[in-house]
Formats: sequence, structure tokens, C-alpha cells
Amino acid sequence: MTLPKIAYLTGEYPRASDTFIQREVAILRALGHEVLTCSIRTTGAEHLVGPEQRAEHARTFKVLDAVRNPATTLRSHWRWMKTPKRYLSTLALAWKTAPKGIKGRLYNLIYFVEAGVLAAKLADEGVTHLHNHIAKASCTVAMLAGELSGLRWSFTIHGPDIFFEPHHWRIDEKAARAAFVSCISHFCRSQLMCFADAQHWHKLHIVHCGVDPSRYAPKPVRTGLRALFVGRLAGVKGVPILIEAVARLATTYPDLTLRLVGDGPDRKALEAEVTKRGLQDRIDFLGYKSQAEVAEELAQTDVFVLPSFAEGVPVVLMEAMASRVPVLTTRIAGVPELVEDGVSGRLMPPGDVDAFAEALSKLLSDSDLRQTYGAAGRAKVVADYDAAQEAQWLSELIVSYGEGRAVPSLRPSKEAAS
Repeated sequence: MTLPKIAYLTGEYPRASDTFIQREVAILRALGHEVLTCSIRTTGAEHLVGPEQRAEHARTFKVLDAVRNPATTLRSHWRWMKTPKRYLSTLALAWKTAPKGIKGRLYNLIYFVEAGVLAAKLADEGVTHLHNHIAKASCTVAMLAGELSGLRWSFTIHGPDIFFEPHHWRIDEKAARAAFVSCISHFCRSQLMCFADAQHWHKLHIVHCGVDPSRYAPKPVRTGLRALFVGRLAGVKGVPILIEAVARLATTYPDLTLRLVGDGPDRKALEAEVTKRGLQDRIDFLGYKSQAEVAEELAQTDVFVLPSFAEGVPVVLMEAMASRVPVLTTRIAGVPELVEDGVSGRLMPPGDVDAFAEALSKLLSDSDLRQTYGAAGRAKVVADYDAAQEAQWLSELIVSYGEGRAVPSLRPSKEAAS
């Protein structure tokens, strides 16, 4: 059986913070799909942290780079103008779904221009299905490209920020027009159901983001007092909670250290706070790291900490759990679908520094508890968040909808997955 040729589209690809998309693409290719990766913008050099990212960057079609060539843009749109009714109806859709105000209209017209160029590229490449990750501007381009060319398309919706402005991004219209929608959790699906018409709920499926458990093989028992955070250094991640917790526990645990992997807009302010508190010898800012480097950090850590205020289902939690590292995080969004409090980790109320510091202290002081949580966490990831199984499920959805067969189930059966 020849599997359909797929195009993947995101705003920026590849990114150091979105390695799960790279894994999904790689597995779909291994399954037999030819996958053309597309990025609206050219990824910044800070995200090309390893050979995998650099290789993917080199082979990715950059939409804006192509749009900047007037001949390419005119030729692409002339191709679609030959079917004037469809061309004008897509232009009307861009206008109808634009955010309020002149700026919103202007941006959607730009997305329309980008869609024409992208659709021409995909047609030339023989792509039969377009899949988008992150349902914001790049998904608008995907929707318009599908309308222009008749190409079947779908998207993965993550959250949490897309649900802060659902009307701005018109996720209702996107859900209506997509062949199907991949939701990363039951919680995420329920949030989309708040805005999508009930007649489209049947095509909202759950496809977990996943990891390769073999890449995070369990290591010998750790004996130190090292905590690890991996994520964007932005307000939503709650890093000040971590700094406060470390400050409170410094006397009780003289050897406690915290390593922060990632970068972001709050880094300078967080570094200043660490210096102000005299914690420079305990808290290290490491910047972005490659997948291999993150795996090595996990192999050396005792507790993984993520005090986020808003999330989808963090892939870094899956990576930590696959590494048999106990996790301490917050009870928000889809996180409880991954982490069971008191079984595979601890879930704290978001923003409660007292509870977070107390739970961290308990984990640091009890090596048996860390091992118990770590073992249960790895078992959960192997069972329900294996990237190979999830990509297989996504492939099944793409093939089934391409053949005109609706898929009634939210998730693949355990028998089919095995």
C-alpha cells in the first residue's frame, strides 16, 4: 500500500522547543509517508541546537522566503485565479475570518498571499494531505491553502494560549473546515468543543504528543540533590516559584542545586533575582540544549520540576518520566491525564509556593519514593505516550479520512496499538 504524501506546516520549523514535531515527522517517514516540511518563517539560529535540527532546517520549505520573490508569488496566484470562483471565495474567507481591526484584516490578506504560494508548492510536489501544528497563524494559512487548491488538511491543537483567544484565531471555522483535528488530550478536546459546532465533534480525535522511551533508558539510582527544569523562561512557566522553593530549602539541603534548561523573555529578570538572593552557586541557567543533551541532563537529575500556570501536556514531563525521574508539577489542563498524583509524581495547586516547596522537600528526602514514582512514570509513558504509537494513529487518521472513511473512535484500541 502506498501511503499518501504529506506536508507539515508550522510557523517555525524546526525549533528546539518543539522536538516532538520532529519526532512525529521522522516516524511518519519511517512508516512510509513522504513528508515535506514547511515553515512560514525561517527558524532562528538559537533553535538549531543539534544535527537533527540543522538537517531538518536545510530540507524545509520556507514560505516567506518564497513569497519575497515577486515572480514566484504572481505565478502561484495566477495558477489559482484560473478558477475564479474558488479564488474569490477563499479571499472572502480570509476577510471573514480576520481578527477585528485594520491590522487583523491586513494580516489575513498576507496569510492569503502566503497560502497561494504554499498551495502551489504542495501541488507541484504531489502532496495529498497537509497537516498543521499549532492552530494559530500558520493554521490560517493551511486553511486558506486548502480552500484555494482543494487539498485535504488537518491540524493539531495544543493550548493553552490558543484558548485564550479562540475567536481571534477562529478555531471554530478551522475545526469546521479541516478533515479532522488532532487534540493532544481529553482536556484540550473539551476546550475545542466549547467553540466548535457539535456537528464536527466526531472528527476531533486525541493524538498524544509522544517521546521515544528507548532514548531515555533508566539509569542507576541517583544519589544527589539535583532538580531540573526544562522549558521556556517565560511567565507562564512559574520559574519564580522554583527560585523561592530553592531559597527556602537551602538550609535544610546544603547540596541542593537547580538547573534550568531553556531560554526566553524572562531570563535576564530571573538571573537578576537569583543574584539578588545569593543563589548563583545553586541555580544554573544553561540555555537551549539538544535532545541528546536534555536526555543526559535527565540521566543526572533527581527530581524534575515544572511549576507551570498554564500548559497543554508538557512533552518534557514525558521525557522525565521515561527517564524514570520523579516529577513535581501543577494540577492544570491535561497534565493529570499524564501524571497521577501520588502514583507517578506529585501535582500541586498552581502558584502555591508553600505546597511546592513542601513536596519538593519530601521528594528530596525520600529516595524510595523517588524510585517508586519514577518506575510508575516510565510505565505510563511507555503505555500511552510512545511517539511511535501516536504517529501510527495519526497516519491511520490521515489514510482513513483520505479514503473517505470517518473514524468513530477518539483513540486507537489497545489491540490495534499493540
